Amino acid sequence: MLAKVTSCAVIGLDGALVDVEVDVSSGQVGFTIVGLPDAAVQESRERVRAAIRNSGFTYPLKRITVNLAPADLRKEGPAYDLPIAVGLLMASEQLRADLSRALIIGELSLDGTVRHTNGVLPMAAVARANGFTTLFVPARDAPEAALIPDVTVYPIETLFALVMHLQGLQPIPPYRGTLDFSPEPSPTYATDFSEIRGQEHVKRALEVAAAGQHNILMIGPPGAGKTLLARSVPSILPKLTLDEALEITRIYSVNDMLPSDSPLIRQRPFRAPHHTISHAGLVGGGRWPHPGEISLAHRGVLFLDELPEFDTRSMEVLRQPLEDKLVSIARVSGSLTFPANFMLIAAMNPCPCGYYGDAVRECTCSTANVLRYQKRISGPLLDRIDIHVHVPRVEYEKLSGDRLGEKSETIRARVERARERQRARFAGTNLQVNADMGPAEVRQYCALDEAGKQLLRSAMQQMQLSARAYHRILKLARTIADLAESDKIETHHLAEAIQYRPRQLI
Repeated sequence: MLAKVTSCAVIGLDGALVDVEVDVSSGQVGFTIVGLPDAAVQESRERVRAAIRNSGFTYPLKRITVNLAPADLRKEGPAYDLPIAVGLLMASEQLRADLSRALIIGELSLDGTVRHTNGVLPMAAVARANGFTTLFVPARDAPEAALIPDVTVYPIETLFALVMHLQGLQPIPPYRGTLDFSPEPSPTYATDFSEIRGQEHVKRALEVAAAGQHNILMIGPPGAGKTLLARSVPSILPKLTLDEALEITRIYSVNDMLPSDSPLIRQRPFRAPHHTISHAGLVGGGRWPHPGEISLAHRGVLFLDELPEFDTRSMEVLRQPLEDKLVSIARVSGSLTFPANFMLIAAMNPCPCGYYGDAVRECTCSTANVLRYQKRISGPLLDRIDIHVHVPRVEYEKLSGDRLGEKSETIRARVERARERQRARFAGTNLQVNADMGPAEVRQYCALDEAGKQLLRSAMQQMQLSARAYHRILKLARTIADLAESDKIETHHLAEAIQYRPRQLI
């Protein structure tokens, strides 16, 4: 007898429906799975066999063929265990049920318990988009699936419980989750800006970067506070919107990185990979591509400490996401695109020893070594970084003083007001922040008066700026004007934006 159950695969960050066709026929006893399954799917034969027996059902000693269609779509992971088991029980006439509008997902333990599965959120989304009204998912994943409206979600603990429900003997109540997106009462951050002594000009640069989601590079000697400043940036970032939270949650769901206590990401991500990370780990990839660190930092911060120590290939691949806000990964089987709209914060020393240009400690590096170290970061990559700021050592008087700086809460209020102006400006478009603007939007929203044009003309000539740098200066000036709650870009806004462009260190 033939039975058909619908399940789902995850390709990149999107779900794709999979028909699980199970045929039980007479002939030589065997269990064959076809349809481009990976090793984890092939191993489901043993898990399904043991789960059926240990759940009190009869495993048919016949020829069993399972087809996962479409056959040219790769299938990976153990999420097909539960639909295969249900299809096998239906094909062997131990279960009768109408599953034409139901989607089943779940991994089975040998005792029939249903385990957690990755990527439930995109699976639930594609189910709703294709008209499915019922979802059977592992009990642990029910809150995540319930984030998608207009779908009835049933939390499944065991294979036996699902069969009893489908037979109408022991109905399972649907999961009644509500999408509560209220802000966390007391979010925790690494450090408050008020606790960081000195470096007021760097704090200002970080505030501008946070207001418009601009990229920033901090250059200074060891111990000046670059890492501490970077790790404090989440405390001044605006709160997530619901749409942004769902975007981030989808990425973390596919990578199995959702927190156990909440199905929804509520804080902007802060990713700080070590410089020994592989190319695939940073950008994404693998035989079947998965999101990397730059996608995990989507709508948040990617912090690259000791930037020149990163692999050159990995750094150069950052060019595309910094410009296009996405990353494309091509393989023989096809090409996948992952979102990568992040704010880059990078930190580096000016030379190998770290003390070139320091007022107190003498640099021990030769001029050739300093040049070689600085040239590890290419000009095109530096050109894509909006803000370049020097972080000098902090004097003893500032470190030992009792005076506190401005609190992160106060700075965040200014940042949120600036972001609110940007949301109003870009209403009806796909843009959210000033850093997302293209040439057309720059021309429309970044108009200069005659004095501003003359200043920018002089800067272009003296600093030999590229066309990309020209647009980035205007976008940065627009953000500075938004922080000042000004509708026009004044000359002093433009002057501050220009002084954030890189200068020769040697």
